[in-house]
Amino acid sequence: MAAETLTRDRVLDAAEDTLRRFGPGKTTVVDVARALGVSHGTVYRHFASKADLLDAVLGRWLSRMNPPLAAIAAEDGPAAERLRRFLLTLMGFKHEKARTDPDLFAAYGLVSADARAVTVEHVEELNALVARIVADGMERGEFAPGDPAQVARAVWAATTRLHHPAHAADWLTEPPEATFEALWKLLLNGLSAR
Repeated sequence: MAAETLTRDRVLDAAEDTLRRFGPGKTTVVDVARALGVSHGTVYRHFASKADLLDAVLGRWLSRMNPPLAAIAAEDGPAAERLRRFLLTLMGFKHEKARTDPDLFAAYGLVSADARAVTVEHVEELNALVARIVADGMERGEFAPGDPAQVARAVWAATTRLHHPAHAADWLTEPPEATFEALWKLLLNGLSAR
């Protein structure tokens, strides 16, 4: 393959496949280059380091969950119902990926533990969507008045155990749905206008 036909997306596709085959700890830039039939120097023309390549793969992987979540945030319906569905959809996505795409999920866990830009941006994007729902609920009088961004961060902190990769082992040992329902009652009680 000529270097000029090697696009960033093709490198990301090969890196994603290689991560799934070897796992995040054993994948190297040489493995990705080998899968593409090019030298590792060619891969480095697109990404400065293995960390940059991993961040780009994970950024693309994480962005796949955003459209359905953004659609929920943009709906015109009761804010409480939308927030509940948003959180359940987020939780479902992460749990499904932990089961069906364990190597990329493990890579996501490693990057999350380092709080690298790709995961910080991911959390900021999702918090902005939660804040949008919360602001709508406040405007409609469903939720108590306050700072939507601050409330969104509190909702995120309260639900982290149900969607953060650091807690994935917990998802296997206890039913997250029951935990979510109990937590949801507390959240809704705290959010609701008096």
